[in-house]
Amino acid sequence: MTKQKIWQIRLFFLIWLVFIKLFIKDSIFGFLLLNTFLGYIPIEVSFHIGDKPKQNIFVFWILTLIWLMFYPNAPYILTDLLHLSWLHPNGLNGLLKLDGHIWFLYTCLLISALVCAFIGFWGMVHVAKAINKRLHLENRFTDFIMTAFLIFLSSVGLYIGRFLRVHTVYLLANPKFYIKLFMTMWNQQMVTFVILMTIVQLMIYWIYTIISTTDDNPQE
Repeated sequence: MTKQKIWQIRLFFLIWLVFIKLFIKDSIFGFLLLNTFLGYIPIEVSFHIGDKPKQNIFVFWILTLIWLMFYPNAPYILTDLLHLSWLHPNGLNGLLKLDGHIWFLYTCLLISALVCAFIGFWGMVHVAKAINKRLHLENRFTDFIMTAFLIFLSSVGLYIGRFLRVHTVYLLANPKFYIKLFMTMWNQQMVTFVILMTIVQLMIYWIYTIISTTDDNPQE
């Protein structure tokens, strides 16, 4: 990604976070400010993870570990879409209400979800390729395997954040306690959720590969 695009993304998040602070902070969707900021952190970290040998190996793996711990926050906002039910969008006739406030909050939530999910996903693909380059495993198959593995880990992270309500900072503060919690969290419903979120992210990956691959000879 070019420096111009990186700064474009940074400027967007700066303006967007200020907008949320001014117009949404005190609404029932006040969580959007923190969740959007947390979704931006792994995006910013991914900008600093180099896939070139000149980056110090210690710095590379520390940044990668930080990115891995924060990455689930990027797709996490997709699960926030369920909070739209708080707005009671359906009228007594069962049809959607044409209410400006409801659609305003819907638009803001959707913007945060899409931007964090898709740009965050670019970061995941970038990190996966950087890891494989460090491990000297550079080919399409290993890139897919590494990306799929990171997707699975992020789906587990989504479960931890959404249902166990464990934030990354909690893990840093008391790792021993939460590691024990993570070891006992596995059950059928948890596995089902992880599988479904993995499928969702694999679909995003499929879309990403289609739109990022140029075809010089498209078939008419």
